[in-house]
Amino acid sequence: MRSECRSPLAIAIPLPCRIESSFAPPCRGRLKKVTAIYPGSFDPPTNGHLDLIERGSKIFDELVVALLRNPEKDPLFSLGERRRMLEALTSEFANVRVDTFDGLTVDYAAKIKASAVLRGIRALSDYEYELQMALMNRKLQPQLETVFMMPAEQYSYVSSRLVREVAKLGGSIAGLVPQMVEERLREKLEPAVKLENARKSKPGKRG
Repeated sequence: MRSECRSPLAIAIPLPCRIESSFAPPCRGRLKKVTAIYPGSFDPPTNGHLDLIERGSKIFDELVVALLRNPEKDPLFSLGERRRMLEALTSEFANVRVDTFDGLTVDYAAKIKASAVLRGIRALSDYEYELQMALMNRKLQPQLETVFMMPAEQYSYVSSRLVREVAKLGGSIAGLVPQMVEERLREKLEPAVKLENARKSKPGKRG
């Protein structure tokens, strides 16, 4: 019996597989929006703070500058004064907003659905403290990441505490803080500085 010539076996291939190319990009869902918080007292805001805020705004979809309400501290500027200064100083950044909070940072982060905490590190002493805080936050909230950022070289020694001390003693803080903050510090501290200088220059009584 003569064998018949048969055509090769046809295999049905689903349409998407037939047209898929190795060069075709994989299908991906919508990327998750990343919100970060930058907590601190900001008493007063410095150029170092603004440097981190500007750079952080380029990394995260939203950056929340979070002012901590700490009743145990006696700040130079009230919470409202600091908030108004920060809002004015960050108004050019569309994805930055200013808020206030109290209690644990991890609880506030969960409240606003933030997934990262931005922290600045100026020196080794900062790193030791910030590492402890970051590890504790991870223990309390494992999903919350801490991002450490080095300040620009010219601001590596600038802190709010140092700015306050220099300003209280009548020293120049030009270049350490924005002009707005420098003016606010002068308005707040000049009367006290003048009074202290007058007291020092007053001749003492002789016995």
